[in-house]
Amino acid sequence: MKRVILFLLTNLAVMLVLSITASLLGVNRFLTANGLNFGMLLAFAALMGFGGAFISLLMSKSMAKWSTGAQVITSPSTSTEVWLVDTVARLSQRAGLPMPEVAIYEGEPNAFATGASKNSSLVAVSTGLLQSMTREEAEAVLAHEVAHIANGDMVTLTLIQGVVNTFVIFISRVVGYLVDSFLRRNEEESSGPGIGYMVTSFICEIVFGVLASMVVAWFSRQREFRADAGAAHLMGSAVPMQNALRRLGNLHTEPLPQNMAASGIAGGSSVMALFASHPPLEARIAALGQR
Repeated sequence: MKRVILFLLTNLAVMLVLSITASLLGVNRFLTANGLNFGMLLAFAALMGFGGAFISLLMSKSMAKWSTGAQVITSPSTSTEVWLVDTVARLSQRAGLPMPEVAIYEGEPNAFATGASKNSSLVAVSTGLLQSMTREEAEAVLAHEVAHIANGDMVTLTLIQGVVNTFVIFISRVVGYLVDSFLRRNEEESSGPGIGYMVTSFICEIVFGVLASMVVAWFSRQREFRADAGAAHLMGSAVPMQNALRRLGNLHTEPLPQNMAASGIAGGSSVMALFASHPPLEARIAALGQR
């Protein structure tokens, strides 16, 4: 419940900030007496689409810590913490990255990497994963997360999300305006868009949003394959990563909070494969076998 409330409050706060910004800039006045101002509408759509995506990116580290309860290791106090920090440091050095923050959180087997840039990143691993895997398998998972950072996956996915959000907002309002204009074509005077515009825009935003999520999910699956390959490169062999994925297949994993579900080593199950943020483990293992 805490995660759900935090997720909702964060999204409401982001939308409020973006709405106020759009009002101050005047880009929310794209509906004029002469029809749609397409340039203004595009500016509005880009502000809402990219603004939300980048605010989420900037907040990603803090949100990850709050939603999972991850504790950053500042001074390792156990042999496991010493090993964890040393392993991430070694893998980061191999990848040519600055040292990310390293954290542990209580939970079922999983791990994730997040952060706004390569210079401000976080690698976190659950107690369940550390307890369930061998050191070599856990190191492969950490290598996978470091590879995500090295590939710039957080920023790339944010840009993709921003682009699809912009198109969803823009097209849904254009369709809404066209439908409303058709429904009111016999009216002599019009004081602005009617209920047809609002209803159609709302429905189109939902439908196009679902379609857009398929695009984002496809890119997310591709980045998992790249991160697996990156882990194999950092480890010097694909075998540890394959073993780690096989181990995950035999464990009960818990999906991460919705706002960071695509960041974990283990993705949540999906009713439809087109919406899955992670490829099937079997496909990932097979892809590593072809290296």
